[in-house]
Amino acid sequence: MTASSVASQAPAASRARTGGPQEDGPKILEHFMGWALVVVLAMLVTQTGLM
Repeated sequence: MTASSVASQAPAASRARTGGPQEDGPKILEHFMGWALVVVLAMLVTQTGLM
């Protein structure tokens, strides 16, 4: 068997993760941090007069 045929037969669960978000992570914390980033960027833009 070639390496590509062996890789295509491997189940999806055994694939290496690429550093994306975990399935069971603290979603409320991620949501809050995302909105906090939006607010900080909006304050930065308005204070510097870019908008």
